Amino acid sequence: MTFLRVCSFDDLWEGEMKVFTVDGIEVLLVHLKGGHVTATQVVCPHQNVELVEGTLEGDILTCRMHLWQFNARTCTGHNPTHTQIASYPTQIQGDEIFVDVNGDVPKFATP
Repeated sequence: MTFLRVCSFDDLWEGEMKVFTVDGIEVLLVHLKGGHVTATQVVCPHQNVELVEGTLEGDILTCRMHLWQFNARTCTGHNPTHTQIASYPTQIQGDEIFVDVNGDVPKFATP
């Protein structure tokens, strides 16, 4: 695995989500309660709407367009449950957040 530094916790506060480019790939970082950070794909697998434009309530990330929901901690579908989003491995070293973008690929719904 190749973990690359993305940002520090000063750049991504608890309850926030932001898009970063890691090794040429856009990644959505989500900072959940308790210091857990998830790295996932930038767009909703339903119709490619940027997930950062949605809402984050607890662990539930909701797309603004059609309200698809994902568990941001596990990257699994919450509603609908049959879907998922990419889950890139993360690593925390002190106050720094690292991501391995080779750990997964973006997911998309099939028509």
